[in-house]
Amino acid sequence: MTMPLHPTWPDIATRLVLTLIAGAAIGLNRESRGHAAGFRTTILVGLAAAISMIQANILLSMEGKAPGMFATMDILRFPLGVLTGVGFIGGGAILKRGNFVTGVTTAATLWAITAIGLCFGGGQLGVGIAGTVLAAFTLWALKSVDLWMPREQRAVLAILSPGPSAPDLNRTIAGAGFRAYFVGKRHAREPGRQLFSFEICWSSPDATEKPRQLLQLLQVDYVVESLELITEIAH
Repeated sequence: MTMPLHPTWPDIATRLVLTLIAGAAIGLNRESRGHAAGFRTTILVGLAAAISMIQANILLSMEGKAPGMFATMDILRFPLGVLTGVGFIGGGAILKRGNFVTGVTTAATLWAITAIGLCFGGGQLGVGIAGTVLAAFTLWALKSVDLWMPREQRAVLAILSPGPSAPDLNRTIAGAGFRAYFVGKRHAREPGRQLFSFEICWSSPDATEKPRQLLQLLQVDYVVESLELITEIAH
């Protein structure tokens, strides 16, 4: 369907209802995982985009104008302004706590539902339905693929050692798939001990399972002071 120059109330109702359904289908994924921009927020963002596009459609009247003037009217300024505004909302959804980054997927979801709402509001129902199906498929079905896919994980390890030289951790942990890179050392609070820092890297889908194995390997020969995950996480 294309955008009519004079939308009727049934047209407007159809666009708003489809936007509501799309926002509910996509927002349910965010709500079920406990994210800030959840069920109602996603619906409201989509409706705001749809209403804005409907308003642009209504204001786009051709009465009293020559046919050639239609091409000179920049109707994209309205939806582009909406997308810019939602960009600020998405930026607020992204949080950084230390070395962890969260909210990236939530921000992308708000951006997607805004585009879908603009499609429905503009009368491109087929494009909006296709966008809803693909967005829902990405959030629900591809979640298992994301959890299965191995990725580079990192952590900062601090161990106590009585010697002045950095211990060779790779000899202990390389067989389990870990790699250790020396970062630095400083004097520990305990007399005669040094605190050595290493960056530990490994590849796995989950950032929390392998560190337990790492601690079990190291505690046999070393005194572990701390182990801090620095892997970025997107939700």
